[in-house]
Amino acid sequence: MVCSACPRHCGVDRKKKTGVCGVNESFFAARAATHFWEEPCISGTNGSGTVFFSGCNLRCVFCQNYEVSHGCFGKEISDKRLCEIFDALIAQGAHNLNLVNPTHYAERLARVLRDYRSPVPVVYNSSGYESVETLKKLEGLVDVYLPDFKFSRPDRALQYAGAADYPAVAALAIEEMKRQQPADVFENGLIQKGVIVRHLILPKNTNASIEVLRLIADRFGTKTIVSLMAQYTPCGEIDRFPELQRPITRREYDKVVAALADLGFRNAYVQERTSADTQYIPPFDLTGI
Repeated sequence: MVCSACPRHCGVDRKKKTGVCGVNESFFAARAATHFWEEPCISGTNGSGTVFFSGCNLRCVFCQNYEVSHGCFGKEISDKRLCEIFDALIAQGAHNLNLVNPTHYAERLARVLRDYRSPVPVVYNSSGYESVETLKKLEGLVDVYLPDFKFSRPDRALQYAGAADYPAVAALAIEEMKRQQPADVFENGLIQKGVIVRHLILPKNTNASIEVLRLIADRFGTKTIVSLMAQYTPCGEIDRFPELQRPITRREYDKVVAALADLGFRNAYVQERTSADTQYIPPFDLTGI
């Protein structure tokens, strides 16, 4: 059966060869461990139970997980092994199961989650480049959606990710996520259900970042939980993009943070600039796989 799980609609039979995402129909993962560098309501005190999946349907040139997303580093695992990994993370005290870059595995994940029925919240941690039709297959199986809203401008989305339709596609995807999880529910400071929209500030792209925040405010309201990220670290294939070859400056950071406040967002996380450090990129060494 040809693959149409994501907005690329590459039409590849992933039983026979790899799709645009770089992987076939099997699960591949590069790391599974408790992770302490997510938003406080996700990491908590015990950490988030992250599973870093291999491959990617968006493939941004600046990805800090480049060896996993573009290089597709990882180990093939069965459905049974994935459930064993979930069990191990929960046994370690993880507050949730955090599925990192799951888009191209979404339909298979839906089948697994229907049988697994996690006792802790399931977090769907994605680029935001999602098919609404595929997201609907996850309804009732995902507790917390954690999408990026990366780009407001089609030209930048095309330059950096080869996806000029990203702004329109991500807006529709987040709309569907919020339909499925309309209320943000917390317990002891930890999110149990809801949607948190992330945005990464890129150097020399502050006006585009402000456009993203304005779009979120206009389309989804200022009660939407926003996570403004300052961790951009030069990685990946950015030789053709001189503007991406440095972290963001204090001036760029302050400008976007001020816009977040001016737009009236009531619930937001703002990452410190000190997060722009390779020490926060986890080692992809098959830990826990």
